[in-house]
Amino acid sequence: MSVRQSLLAILDQGPCYGYQLRHEFDRRTGSRWPLNVGQIYNTLERLERDGLVARLDADAQGHIYWRITAEGSTEVARWLSSPVVRTAAVRDEVAIKLAVAATLPGVDAREAIRTQRVETSGRLARLRAEATTVGDTDDAEHLARSLVMDSLIFAAEAEERWLTHLEERLAAHPRHALALGLTQDRPKRGRPSKSTGDAVLI
Repeated sequence: MSVRQSLLAILDQGPCYGYQLRHEFDRRTGSRWPLNVGQIYNTLERLERDGLVARLDADAQGHIYWRITAEGSTEVARWLSSPVVRTAAVRDEVAIKLAVAATLPGVDAREAIRTQRVETSGRLARLRAEATTVGDTDDAEHLARSLVMDSLIFAAEAEERWLTHLEERLAAHPRHALALGLTQDRPKRGRPSKSTGDAVLI
């Protein structure tokens, strides 16, 4: 989730102050990922440093407004017209845990999957119940909330399907064939080179 670009996009609608930006962000994301004001001001200061926003004078109530610059508007247009590239660098804790469990001698990975399914199914049920309270109106704020809710529900449904797929994959293999003991090979010190896969010695 890009807080930086989201705040810029909101400022592209007109000058705002910190608490106002937090409120506008919540309105557009269903309050799913609340921001603290310190995070907002830190982001604004970085945007100012990068020439994407400018600080205005305080109003009579002491609110310091921020406005977007021409460079900032260009950045917003670029963000909105570009796809979000999901990288492999984002670690999925569930996938890592179950992959490790499936390869550890003496560990019942199927039980770990069943335990995860209980949590995933419960989360999906809670999301579906919450979705019924959002309503289906033409109001823009309700639409934004329902779009975020749909995304969370679809992700939970996909996780349920993946857990079923994983159970089927494990059932096709005898347990002893999946056990992965510690290797006796001595790994090279360093980290793999991104370009060649060879180790970069340190």
